[in-house]
Amino acid sequence: MNHERIHDAQQRELLWFPFYMIYVLEWVLRLCMLRSWKKAYMAISFERDAYAHGRDFGYLSGRRRFAQWRRADA
Repeated sequence: MNHERIHDAQQRELLWFPFYMIYVLEWVLRLCMLRSWKKAYMAISFERDAYAHGRDFGYLSGRRRFAQWRRADA
């Protein structure tokens, strides 16, 4: 459930249509590079952010805007 809440925060930052456009575009590019549906899905920046913090229920309260594109150590 928290995973989906993270996606909701991502969608609100980008608005829904741009979110899905970027999501699909990134998936297609990763699919071309990785040649695997599952690896491409797991490499999408939105999914990496949501999976990395899906069990951290306090993450959304301190999450920086556009965190999916920020380095973890930044």
